[in-house]
Amino acid sequence: MGSTSDKAAGLANEAMGNLKQGVGNLTGNESLEAKGKAQELKGEAQQVKGDAKAAVKDGADSVSKAAHDKL
Repeated sequence: MGSTSDKAAGLANEAMGNLKQGVGNLTGNESLEAKGKAQELKGEAQQVKGDAKAAVKDGADSVSKAAHDKL
């Protein structure tokens, strides 16, 4: 996945996780609440992964441009 795809998937997982946590909390379903928390954390990790990919790409682009400018 690209950085944008990772970020989008992360946002979706985070939102679904929050929803599951809320439903689990309202219904007293601790299992659903725990699954929601796990999905939320997965989403947060996906977003961090997307941010890291974007930073690496930006850094590589900067190095490439600097090398090209020296030629």
